[in-house]
Formats: sequence, structure tokens, C-alpha cells
Amino acid sequence: MDDIVRQAMAKWPQVPHCTGWLGLDARGNWYMRDDRAQAQGGFASGLPGAKGSRLQHEKLIDFIGRNYACESTGAYAGQWFFQNGPQRVFVELEATPWVWRVDYAEGLFVVHSHTGLPARPQRCALDEHGRLYLETELGFGLVHTQDMVLAADALEQGLWVAQSVLTRELPTRFAYVRSPHAQHASAMNAIK
Repeated sequence: MDDIVRQAMAKWPQVPHCTGWLGLDARGNWYMRDDRAQAQGGFASGLPGAKGSRLQHEKLIDFIGRNYACESTGAYAGQWFFQNGPQRVFVELEATPWVWRVDYAEGLFVVHSHTGLPARPQRCALDEHGRLYLETELGFGLVHTQDMVLAADALEQGLWVAQSVLTRELPTRFAYVRSPHAQHASAMNAIK
């Protein structure tokens, strides 16, 4: 996390959280979701306009990536967020919290995240739709569609051994929340 972000958190510790405004798609792209996009439906709904606007500004994308993390305990456990100064912006996930890129260099399969962090695969999973996932020391994520040929090579060589999983079981099994916005709204309705 950036030092300037830590300083802002210390200076303003009580800034309310934000949900519904930022999304991560299955290809590792960030989306800003204004009121209009949120009114169209959930980020992962597939409804026209619900994703919002894809972020294009490289420095902003890098800033989000450096300050992207997961809440590990408490009421927000499993929810991924971008720490934007003192404000925690929870991220809507189209698929998983990480999107893995696979490369082949010097006889090795190399994996890194959509934020550019290197990762070491620990487990591999294949769902009923043929999507491949890796669990790494950073967490759980989907292999980018453009890298499936390389990933298939790693499977064929026996370097990765895929276990069968059902898509609907992934968030529970790997402890992540796809829609913090829906979970926060449900919690607020329960209080009323």
C-alpha cells in the first residue's frame, strides 16, 4: 500500500466505505460504475450498461493495483477493496479477485496478476464451463482467456493438475465475495 494512502487513513480514520462504484471484470479490467450503471443491474449481471465505464488511465489503474487488498476478518471478510486514501472502495467482481496472466519464459511457466504481481500456483481448478483457476500465495483467480493455450500446455505437461469445481461453489470454497454491494445492502435491510 502506498505511504500516502497510509497517511490519509491515519489522518481520517472514520471515512465511510464505498460500495458498487468499482468493478473488476474477468479479463482484469477495472470499471467505474456511476449511478446510471448501478441502476442497470449488478456488475456481473451481463445487462447492457451495468458494467459502467472501463478505466483507461494507466496511472490510476496502477494506483488501484498497488492499493488493492482483501478484508480478512470481521463483517467484511472476503471482500476485496481499493484503499483510496482514507476511503475503502469495495470491488464488485465479475468472476474472481485475481485474474492471472500466464507466460512462458526460459522453460518455465510464469504467472502474474492483473496488477502485475508475480505469483506461484499452488492449486489448479477447472469448472464446468472449462474455465481454469489458480490458487496462489496471493489468493484465488481466473486464468485470462488469452493465456489458456499456455495454461493447457502446463496441464498437459502435468505441471498443474486441475481439480473439478462448480462455479457456484467458488466464492465459498475460496473465501471471497463477488458483490460486496449486495452483501452490504442485505445487511442494511436486516438492520431495518
